[in-house]
Amino acid sequence: MDRTERLLDMLRQQPGDAFLQHALALEYIKQGAEDKAEAAFRAVLAVDPGYVGSYYHLASLLVRKGQKEEALNVCETGLAACRKAGDDHAWRELNTIYEDLLY
Repeated sequence: MDRTERLLDMLRQQPGDAFLQHALALEYIKQGAEDKAEAAFRAVLAVDPGYVGSYYHLASLLVRKGQKEEALNVCETGLAACRKAGDDHAWRELNTIYEDLLY
């Protein structure tokens, strides 16, 4: 059983686990399965909008896919979530993408 299959199996047992869903999304990125990765990141944020690391990866993915406006929206939502969580590190990383998109 490969890593993706193990993560999917664990998610069947713990369907609301944001960490497992985030890890699955990262695996999909490694595999080049960008649409699956996007869906997985969105699933993380639907379950736990405070899971701030997923905003960075989702925004980066959307930039690679050429979806600038959607990436900006994700950045704006994520920046607010980072502030709410008090996560300055995640805020700085996400803000870098946001500023690159603006300028």
